[in-house]
Amino acid sequence: MYHFFIDPGNISGEKVYIEGGDVNHIKNVLRMQTGEQIMVSDGEGSDYLCEIESMTEQEVVCNILSKEVSSSECSVKFYLFQGLPKSDKLEHVIQKSVELGVYEIIPTNMSRCIVKYDDKKLKNKLSRWQGIAESAAKQSHRGVIPEVKPVMNYSEALKYAKEKCDMILVPYENHKGMKETKEILAEIKPGMSVAIFIGPEGGFAEKEIEMAEQADARLITLGNRILRTETAPLMLLSVLTFMLEG
Repeated sequence: MYHFFIDPGNISGEKVYIEGGDVNHIKNVLRMQTGEQIMVSDGEGSDYLCEIESMTEQEVVCNILSKEVSSSECSVKFYLFQGLPKSDKLEHVIQKSVELGVYEIIPTNMSRCIVKYDDKKLKNKLSRWQGIAESAAKQSHRGVIPEVKPVMNYSEALKYAKEKCDMILVPYENHKGMKETKEILAEIKPGMSVAIFIGPEGGFAEKEIEMAEQADARLITLGNRILRTETAPLMLLSVLTFMLEG
């Protein structure tokens, strides 16, 4: 079933009003007809089973058949602080982490990041990154569209994580102790908010690890193999969502 997101303000009584680019997609790309059913999410965790009532060039009007709390959202809010990688690797991380249930993505400029963006390029990148998150949310039937935040420097990111999250995890290639890591991950319970910091190519600088520990971050290991910067967050999110979903 096709899935669309709308602003909560576009819900009135028992009707849903779809506007913008999705109108053309429904009418001219999918060639849907009145009477067909679609799933609509309000971006706040509620899903609506709807039937198309009418279509114009400006809007699609639907009747709400049923409403339920989205079952696709993870019970823990994961904030992914991704060290800026080279080329289009961040696009891949955004797409796949959204599919895996991440709540928010914060591109983070760390000392070993190679890529640099000027303000104009960064504005265009942020728009593209958010579009990728929205597309991935639709594809995976998420109940919310994870936000891609503007790029933060490392100090800003640690401060933001301290404000928003109950726990900060830092996978670090030089950290040993799988038993300890498993015990830390077992502390994560439904209702918590958890920050995950992933280093760029070249990993974290020693000073950054010291700063993380000063911010009460928990260092963990992801095993005996060195993972690429685009692989590490997906591996950890896969493990955590598997552990938490029952």
